[in-house]
Amino acid sequence: MRLEKRNHTSPAAYVLAPVGAVAFTLLISALLVLWAGAPVGKTYTLLLQGAFGSVFALTETLTRATPLILTGLAAAVAFRARLFNIGAEGQLYAGALAAVAVGGMHGGTGLEWSPYVLFPLMMLAAALAGAALLLGPALMKARLGVDEVVTTLLLNFVMLLLVSALLDGPMKDPLSMGWPQSVALQSDLELSKLVPQTRLHTGLLWAVSLAVMLWALLARTVPGFDIRAAGANARAAAFAGVPITRTVVLVALLSGGLAGLAGAIEVAGRTGYVTLDMSPGYGYSGIVIAMLAGLHPLGVIAAGTFVAGVLVGADSMSRAVGVPTYIADVIVATSLIAVLVAGLLTQYRVRWK
Repeated sequence: MRLEKRNHTSPAAYVLAPVGAVAFTLLISALLVLWAGAPVGKTYTLLLQGAFGSVFALTETLTRATPLILTGLAAAVAFRARLFNIGAEGQLYAGALAAVAVGGMHGGTGLEWSPYVLFPLMMLAAALAGAALLLGPALMKARLGVDEVVTTLLLNFVMLLLVSALLDGPMKDPLSMGWPQSVALQSDLELSKLVPQTRLHTGLLWAVSLAVMLWALLARTVPGFDIRAAGANARAAAFAGVPITRTVVLVALLSGGLAGLAGAIEVAGRTGYVTLDMSPGYGYSGIVIAMLAGLHPLGVIAAGTFVAGVLVGADSMSRAVGVPTYIADVIVATSLIAVLVAGLLTQYRVRWK
């Protein structure tokens, strides 16, 4: 078997590829549902209702989607430049810690500045903390050829150990009764609710706005062209005059900054403080979301909502029909593989020897 490059791909193929990927995912998942002894139709109906069937379900899905969109954007912009950032999880925690360090109730009072000054400072500190965690691996790749997959992945564990040390040390909340959590964020710095009496906050607007701005940057600006050129062929881009090192630094600032903002928005919008289990793997899920979206910033919004819907819907579905919630992970993983294979087949045809 070999793959042969297609001379031309029809527009219909680009439309049918994701449709076929979704159908394949539903088929594989249906087989697993049957194996678990549950009715397929009822399971899928409950999954859909649990994610989007009520105001509460929809707001929970969008709340879960907010950090996923931001980490998805972080992965998408980095992967566009072939900077494989696997460290969004650590960068998210770095941003969360920075946000609490600026806006936390240290000593019961915190910084006695106006919220109009503290809030942008808190967000800036979070973005810079996430960017700083990625900048080192990015420069090591650009200057020394060090594999950024290894360095960014290992920094996740370094960051989690640092968080653990800080939550049991200088940043520990004295009112936490021994529980390892940081000092609380000042109430004036918390994000407001989009829908009253739900957990959905204005961080969703931040995520959507940043997705639109990132799309405009990549599609309509010279730095965006440099990022796309460096990702297509770094040597050819350098020969054509693209400043590769400067572009890599820009990508690191954007990618790490977006992941850091995800941490700050989680603290300001949902938790109010930092804990070791604040993120159930948002940074790693962002990689899946970026690939599902084809590295397109606007597609990340849809992909993040889809993944969040599957995860939220699986919780309520599991209680009703007895299918393990791990089916959500299977659906997400299968959809990723199916989309990648479908995209490959739109560019190549299979030839059998």
